[in-house]
Amino acid sequence: MAGGRRRLVYGVQVQMIEAAIPSPTVSVIRLGVLSIHLYALCIVAGILVALWLTDRRWRARGGGRHQVGDVAGWAVLFGIVGGRLYHVVTDPELYFASGKNPLNAVKIWDGGLGIWGAIALGALGAWIGCRRHKMDFTAFADAAAPGVLLAQAIGRWGNWFNNELYGRATTLPWKLQIHELDVVSGKAARDPAGRAIVLGYFHPTFLYEMLWSLAVVALLLWADHRRLLGRGQVLALYVLGYTFGRFWVEALRADDANRILGMRVNSWMSILVFLAALAWFLRRRGAPRSVAEPGDATAGPAASTGEPAAALDGPAAATDRPAAAMDEPAATTGQPIDNPAGRPADPAPGESPAGAGSHQSAGAALDSGHVQHAEGRPEAPASHGHPHGPADGSAPPDR
Repeated sequence: MAGGRRRLVYGVQVQMIEAAIPSPTVSVIRLGVLSIHLYALCIVAGILVALWLTDRRWRARGGGRHQVGDVAGWAVLFGIVGGRLYHVVTDPELYFASGKNPLNAVKIWDGGLGIWGAIALGALGAWIGCRRHKMDFTAFADAAAPGVLLAQAIGRWGNWFNNELYGRATTLPWKLQIHELDVVSGKAARDPAGRAIVLGYFHPTFLYEMLWSLAVVALLLWADHRRLLGRGQVLALYVLGYTFGRFWVEALRADDANRILGMRVNSWMSILVFLAALAWFLRRRGAPRSVAEPGDATAGPAASTGEPAAALDGPAAATDRPAAAMDEPAATTGQPIDNPAGRPADPAPGESPAGAGSHQSAGAALDSGHVQHAEGRPEAPASHGHPHGPADGSAPPDR
């Protein structure tokens, strides 16, 4: 509850309280010489939550530990630079008009990050990071999309602390009270009585966008958990959902903005990016779910595919011998073969039994077609007609 007006009731002046969402009168906390901008704290909090969620989702796709942190450094740095550049380019009069200080263009802690530039350059930074660490970019983007949108939702509270990004004036019960706030000093202007000056009551567009973003995050997590989205579609659905919401939220904004053909630049960007994401989403229909490449998992192929290590290796690997060593006539016919000691085989039926007695110990050592290694380890019986395949004749698993 905030705001109000005075009126007479039975000859007594009373204060009528209006329903409204209050806004802070302070946006900077000062601890000695240290100034903590609450807008910046919201951005940092959003980044940390995004990293946590992305790491969980990336590892669930088969990725390795700490890989998200390796890419995040690139993505965050590029994203902040891109967001600031977009803001300065689309609103140059705030910094380069007569009487303005151009150096304020680098003061991102005072507010002013364009989401379009942040996402575009942030994605470029993530792509560079994935290339450097040999990670699949599309799978990483699918894993990161819900976390990125959650960070955007948290970051919108920074606009609330700065008393900015509000909509048209309204009398709705959830109207937002806006003060005359100096973002540099971080304090609201005061009237002679010491009360914070209220500029009016407006649509809380920061709150609309925050709630919409949370709803899209829930949709992304649900759809991906149910495996309804193919490779690249999580990213596409994130863009579709955000731009659709941003378009109608932007239509409620009343602050000054550059326009093209009578429509705000951000509205045009929402339309163009929405159409591009829709085309990508439709193109990816029927694609399998994105997963990290086997090489991305630090635990190796067996951990990344979920198959036991023995299943990934052929019979040759199980015997610790090269496959060429298995290419012997006895292995292909299923008959017992000589052991590596070089002793001759038992005489065939009809041949002279000379020397057979000397081989009785060798024959006893061969148990039902099992071969004894020089080290004394048993070898599995060779498959008939498939020297390198499983005994049942099925194809070996892909690696």
